[in-house]
Amino acid sequence: MAEFDSLLTPVLEQDPRYARAAYHFVREALDHAQTRLQKAGEDRPRHVSAQELLEGIREYALTQFGPMSCLVFDEWGVRTCADFGEIVFNMIEAQILSKTEADSRDDFRNGFDFVEAFRRPFAPQQAELSRG
Repeated sequence: MAEFDSLLTPVLEQDPRYARAAYHFVREALDHAQTRLQKAGEDRPRHVSAQELLEGIREYALTQFGPMSCLVFDEWGVRTCADFGEIVFNMIEAQILSKTEADSRDDFRNGFDFVEAFRRPFAPQQAELSRG
């Protein structure tokens, strides 16, 4: 992990919009997405699409931060799925991650709504509110 951290230093110097922790989180979420694909029957690790990575990010965030996910991401400078795309492509440009010819920053733009993904799972159910 120290090697990964040292690779991030020039990335953070070139683009200070996102906290170092956000890069570590994306790397961990990528590992989570790979594990998820293998459990779903993939033989070996393969390229993860933007949508697969975003799903891995969503799941991993909910397990790591629960209802605090949006607050943590906001603290890191991450407010939309497009921000995750910027982080990923910053790492691609630094040759920390790789991409295919078909991969694009735009693949992250229409991901998910943060409120729906990170707050709604913890919101009280409407039926419970009406019983109160």
